[in-house]
Amino acid sequence: MDEKTIPLSQNAPLQKLLVGAQKTTSGRNLNYRALFDQTQECVFIIGLDLTYISANGQALQLLRYEEKELIGMPVSKVMSLDEGLTHASLVEGPNLYERILKRKDGTTVPVEVSTSVVYETANEPAYILSIARDISERKNSEEMLKKQARILSAISDATARLLQSSNIEGRIPEVLESLGRAMDVVCCVIFEVTAFSGKPTLEIQYTWRKKERSDFNAMQALSPRLAALLNEPGGVFHGTADQKNSGDLSFGLVPIHAVAQGFGSYLGLFDDRHDLSWSASEREAIQTAANLVGSALQRNDYEEALRSSEARNRIILSALPDLLIRVDSNGTILDYSANPEHPLYLHRDVITGKRLAEIWPQEVAQQIMGEGHGHGFRSPQVLERFTLPFSRDEYEARLVPINLREALIVIRDITKRVQLDQMKSDFINRASHELRTPLTSAILMAELIQEGGTSQELDEYWRTLKSELNRQKILIDRLLIAGRLENGMMKLEHAPVDLVRVLRESAQAVQPIAYKRKVSVQLNGLNNSAQVMGDTSALEQVFINLINNAIKFSPEGQTVNIDLSGTDSGFSVSIVDHGIGIPPEAVSHLFERFYRAKNVTIAEIPGSGIGLYIVKEIVDELGGNITVETIIQQGTTFTVSLKKPGSA
Repeated sequence: MDEKTIPLSQNAPLQKLLVGAQKTTSGRNLNYRALFDQTQECVFIIGLDLTYISANGQALQLLRYEEKELIGMPVSKVMSLDEGLTHASLVEGPNLYERILKRKDGTTVPVEVSTSVVYETANEPAYILSIARDISERKNSEEMLKKQARILSAISDATARLLQSSNIEGRIPEVLESLGRAMDVVCCVIFEVTAFSGKPTLEIQYTWRKKERSDFNAMQALSPRLAALLNEPGGVFHGTADQKNSGDLSFGLVPIHAVAQGFGSYLGLFDDRHDLSWSASEREAIQTAANLVGSALQRNDYEEALRSSEARNRIILSALPDLLIRVDSNGTILDYSANPEHPLYLHRDVITGKRLAEIWPQEVAQQIMGEGHGHGFRSPQVLERFTLPFSRDEYEARLVPINLREALIVIRDITKRVQLDQMKSDFINRASHELRTPLTSAILMAELIQEGGTSQELDEYWRTLKSELNRQKILIDRLLIAGRLENGMMKLEHAPVDLVRVLRESAQAVQPIAYKRKVSVQLNGLNNSAQVMGDTSALEQVFINLINNAIKFSPEGQTVNIDLSGTDSGFSVSIVDHGIGIPPEAVSHLFERFYRAKNVTIAEIPGSGIGLYIVKEIVDELGGNITVETIIQQGTTFTVSLKKPGSA
């Protein structure tokens, strides 16, 4: 017999109780004392006044009382009771319920209690039989499940808000707060370990702290553990934080993204408890949170990359000079992109959804779309040249299939290219004429010299031959110079040059042409030395060209004036003629390659159209400036400004 079991001989009421209970056994003679002692359940005998009468050994062991301490003790000191609980409510109410028992040392234990009333022979209630079962493990399991459910619910709600938000980065702290409160920790962080500079570095990206621990520094807590983290790059990490910097805190780390050799992103949780004893379900919940946050951050990275790509593509498209139109096989405009300065620009909202034939002539739209597009786009189409009724410009259209149902149309303004091609064609014709004419004259003079003649005639033949060959040489030189300028192969010196000497020699070089056309050349303001920064040979090219043009466009008997004037920073040379002038619409094109004004062409004045282009390129290369003033049938003034040595 257990020494803690209350003997029946010492407790007459209990003996009476057990005798009464025997009446329910259909006359069997059972040893109730042995059952009372040996049962593994915690059995309490409670009086109708709700005080303990007896308890078996298991019950005394559960409560950690001696038998003499428990007998006579009110049940309310040991068991949590509902308000107004009496023996009547125990008799009439449910006989299975959960309670909290308070042990002798003050600790508590949850139990499931079943009660039954033992009656006397007079069918009057005598005592209460209470059996208690320790349900601590079940309660712990239930609590863990509830906690996990709370954690997952909090994470789920926060993540739903996160994924629905357009500002994922701004919502991450909310997820950390939900996780931190659900896990009952003091701090949650997301940090990244990188090694861009060769040395591992730690960067905290997001942080949540409890208000009462706002001074907690996660960086100081994590930094001493960085080496250990790199050595164990997987799973959940535990360790006590640096007490000097962060107090007696424990922390756990969970990888967010896939890490290699410890480098990557982590979720960190810090708590006041000396040791974080996370259960498997809690670890699973934390890993779930880390995975969700990782997915959200990854999605944010993808979206940011997509936004950057779209912005970059938009910038590229807006920088293109072309008009881009995306159409379907019916010719409906699906999308549209163009620089606002494009001559065909229309706002996207105006044309999107319309058919190409609605904004441009149907004939042009059909030529651009090509034949058989109603069955799908199968091959590229090119319309090399077309015009529109409302525009003077010329365009090229290229259709590139995206798939059978969609295609991209690229409209390019080729007006300048067409003009340049025309100018090149005109130049080739003029150059051929300019080369053929002196060559024909040279051949004729050679034949005349070969036939012989008077000395006076032969001198004239030789002068003409020399003049025509020189004319041919000048044209060839200009072509070579234009080619070198075009290719960036012409290198000019930047050295002090005597401008007066350059002007005198340039005027002397064109004197035969002036004499032939009966035009005089007058130099003004050349009394003093004028030093400028330049290249002697290049400057002679400039002024020979300008003076030659002035002579060529001046009527017989007129004078070409070359005026030199100085300023604090440099000198200006004006070449003034009194010729036919230049049309206003042609002034802005004068310095373009191969360009010739219409009035010059009509007047059949010879020229190649590259002289002024060469002049402008040389002056610009020397840091100077050239301007033109003109009045039709009154004359033109070209002014070249050059810098003095040492001027800015």
